[in-house]
Amino acid sequence: MKALILVGGFGTRLRPLTLSVPKPLVDFANKPMILHQIEALKAIGVEEVVLAINYQPEVMLNFLKEFEKKLGIKITCSQETEPLGTAGPLALARDKLIDDSGEPFFVLNSDVISEYPLKQMIEFHKSHGGEASIMVTKVDEPSKYGVVVMDESTGKVEKFVEKPKLFVGNKINAGIYLLNPSVLDRIELRPTSIEKEVFPSIAAEQKLYAMVLPGFWMDIGQPKDYITGLRLYLNSLRKNSSSMLAVGSHIVGNVLVDETAKIGEGCLIGPDVAIGPGCVVESGVRLSRCTVMRGVRIKKHACISSSIIGWHSTVGQWARVENMTILGEDVHVGDEIYSNGGVVLPHKEIKSSILKPEIVM
Repeated sequence: MKALILVGGFGTRLRPLTLSVPKPLVDFANKPMILHQIEALKAIGVEEVVLAINYQPEVMLNFLKEFEKKLGIKITCSQETEPLGTAGPLALARDKLIDDSGEPFFVLNSDVISEYPLKQMIEFHKSHGGEASIMVTKVDEPSKYGVVVMDESTGKVEKFVEKPKLFVGNKINAGIYLLNPSVLDRIELRPTSIEKEVFPSIAAEQKLYAMVLPGFWMDIGQPKDYITGLRLYLNSLRKNSSSMLAVGSHIVGNVLVDETAKIGEGCLIGPDVAIGPGCVVESGVRLSRCTVMRGVRIKKHACISSSIIGWHSTVGQWARVENMTILGEDVHVGDEIYSNGGVVLPHKEIKSSILKPEIVM
């Protein structure tokens, strides 16, 4: 089986982290976002993953070479010279996706994090005999999204309603698809949308089916949702493989700590925290709802909540970092500094407090 991951563009919503690496390589729960997907695909027997990309393909490929060997899966790139939307990239990668087997292939949006029930999806796809299957997820506020209107018993998709004013349903496209090769005959090589053009035409022929995603779902393409996604992901780890989570008197709730990180005396860590490889957390530090990426040093008695601390940064003694502060790579926050929602570009030194959310260039 094969799979295509829609990597796309510049990841502007996750700046300043994406100024250092392409978005799919930004760490989420201590490994690059895209690796969560590649591992899930490998686990159900996918042999080749094609990355549809229009930005820094060499960076991505160099990085993923090591995982290709480790996971034993072939990873290739299909590079757009112009942005082709969400369907055009499938036409571009047609020759990579089609082989003699006639098997369906997966398509995933690279920002989506979930439990990836791909095995159930293959079974669902075989059972309905349609041309395409999409995963849908229930949301509380469907008016913000495109809603999938479907037959609850069979899963057959009737239509799509973009940001409905009146309630038509609460299920939205979750960005995980399983498509027969014949779907590629419907897509021209031009900028085109799979959600707005391709799927509605398959639904009109009654050949599109939707499966409701079990478990959690989040699009982690922006900071607020990234932090929420971390909470949901750690919660899912607690249910499915709790041995991966940290334990101890200094841990509250769900916390993921890399085995190479060092944590000092008298800290209080959690809930919903990920601490990456090589991090040093000195004594008396308080961390909650945050991600601390590889090589970060947090000095004594600092307090960090609802924030993302980029690679190799330092947070000074008695500093307080909160309210969606995002530190890019190699940012140094001085002692006793307060950051209230500061978004700080890489390689900066912060010597005075950031009292209201702003970008520090």
